[in-house]
Amino acid sequence: MADEGTVIRQGYLAGSKAGSVRIRVTGDSAALNIKSATLGIRRLEYDYPIPLRDAEELLELLCEKPLIEKIRYRVPVAGHVWEVDLFSGANEGLVVAEIELTDEDETFSLPDWIGEEVSHDPRYYNTCLVSHPYREWHDKPR
Repeated sequence: MADEGTVIRQGYLAGSKAGSVRIRVTGDSAALNIKSATLGIRRLEYDYPIPLRDAEELLELLCEKPLIEKIRYRVPVAGHVWEVDLFSGANEGLVVAEIELTDEDETFSLPDWIGEEVSHDPRYYNTCLVSHPYREWHDKPR
């Protein structure tokens, strides 16, 4: 059973082939986040807390639009926790689930509600959803 969900708003200040710099507001806390581009299915990620007021100002004035808006649900399954993101705004209708593993070779149970594997499809990266939102996709998965 999923938790009650957490509202997330995030925007990107910078991005390159190496990674991205984003502002994320989760509930009533905020962070500057630096995330590497994919290293296989692994990524480096660093979070630094910042004042909520600063984050809101950065999202409004400096981040690329549209912002990423979603509700994240945490769903425990067989000793792991899946994060299920239900997108809204420009990415309304998109649902993405991911699991955090201790090791990329770790085995896990795949819930029956999981759809197609998209880890290697860059269209699903949040950075790409800013420049090419889900509402503009012509070949949406069924």
